[in-house]
Amino acid sequence: MELFSLQTLLLFFLSLYLYLFFLSLYLRPKSTTGFKSYPLVGTLPQFLQNRHCFLEWTTEVLSQCPTNSAVFRRPGKVHGVITANPLNVEHMLKTNFVNYPKGIRFITLLEDFLGRGIFNSDGELWKVQRKTASYEFNTKSLRNFVIENVTVEIQTRLVPMLENAAKSNRVLDLQDILERFAFDNICKVAFNLDPGCLGGDGTAGGEFMKAFEEAATLSSERFMYALPFLYKIKKLFDIGSEKRLRKSIERVHEFADKIIRLRMEEKAEKKEEDLLSRFIGDMDNSANSAEFLRDIIISFILAGRDTTSSALSWFFWLLSSRIDVERKILYELDTIRTPDRKNVGETYSFDQLREMHYLHSAISEAMRLYPPVPVDTKACREDDVLPDGTTVGKGWFVSYHTYAMGRMESVWGKNCCEYKPERWLENGVYNQESPFRFPVFHAGPRMCLGKDMAYIQMKSIAAAVLERFEIDVLEKDKCPEHLLSLTLRMKGGLSVRVKERCVALVN
Repeated sequence: MELFSLQTLLLFFLSLYLYLFFLSLYLRPKSTTGFKSYPLVGTLPQFLQNRHCFLEWTTEVLSQCPTNSAVFRRPGKVHGVITANPLNVEHMLKTNFVNYPKGIRFITLLEDFLGRGIFNSDGELWKVQRKTASYEFNTKSLRNFVIENVTVEIQTRLVPMLENAAKSNRVLDLQDILERFAFDNICKVAFNLDPGCLGGDGTAGGEFMKAFEEAATLSSERFMYALPFLYKIKKLFDIGSEKRLRKSIERVHEFADKIIRLRMEEKAEKKEEDLLSRFIGDMDNSANSAEFLRDIIISFILAGRDTTSSALSWFFWLLSSRIDVERKILYELDTIRTPDRKNVGETYSFDQLREMHYLHSAISEAMRLYPPVPVDTKACREDDVLPDGTTVGKGWFVSYHTYAMGRMESVWGKNCCEYKPERWLENGVYNQESPFRFPVFHAGPRMCLGKDMAYIQMKSIAAAVLERFEIDVLEKDKCPEHLLSLTLRMKGGLSVRVKERCVALVN
């Protein structure tokens, strides 16, 4: 009976798929902009053929569109716009912000994993979280706390691990190391907890890390279903990827619940000023249930671990074939240290980190080409017309394609695909770009609160590693295949060997 039911179900979906396949042939996108529209997924065959290389495919299509925007329709009434036009990005994220919330579709697809945390909520719920978090992120004490924790993690864990690997000529997965570093750091800063994921033999927290990565990847795959409702059927029957997702989320929730229990027990004894403590301190608000706090924890782990580690992984890969850029970074670090007569290995102050204009540019340039969050999506609340003339219908989704924007000649010029840190400098000083042209940290009212903290962490790690070690990427001439999750991770990691760099001490 069970076998018969499963076969019947599969036959039903096969019939439905064939029906939609032929129906989709008649649902090719019609231009709503006055110019020729380039369909992204106008038919199921197009989508199924290219979804494995979604970023490259959509980038190519957008580059051929007159205003770098394209309208399309998919079966299941999934209509929308993808754009790589800075004017449209500014319109969505600032000018007409209230008309472009996250939306029900986006929130629903990620709700099992992210709940209603700050990155998966709208309206008053988002405002409450934003207000609480912004208070913490705008304090000088947090900045100092971040620098202190990053320094300790570098000196006591990261550097010793790389030194041991250099002595044994061992191959390391640099992406994994950076993710573990970032995980330890965000847990200390946001929750006052040290999971020691990078400590010891480097295997601590492995089960959680694996579960978190799988939950993020499987959740993002829901956006790529040819039939949008198919994941709901799989979830109902607890089969396939949805079963794996459920198990991964359970393990993630166990970790988050443990943090909450520990902090609630300490609440009466300690009055900490970390992010989680501020939310716990507001427990009079009925919204701040244990489940709500769990959503907060998961959201900030995602933001603090996956984004900076992704950016640095691509940065070190790009640097591996650009010895000229590496030399300029090392020269800059030397000019910063020499006046204060500091040796390699001594701590960088906040003011010294701010002087690293070329390193800041090199990291920003890596994120321009390989943004940690390659695509972000909003929902259109009411009919609208974007600045480039594209009409957006009520209920449509609108995605701004950060990955494609970094590869648009109309945005960055003919050398847009070249890794060139100098494009960010003006008379040797880092020149801040418009966040709508470079929306890596989002923009407008939902601008990333952790931007400064992220740069502190990334510059501290990059400077410490490059000063002490030569990083030999094993396949530097081959662009790593990316894993399209909620963030842009390298599939299979980044295999490297490290060698201690010869440095001269200041006398």
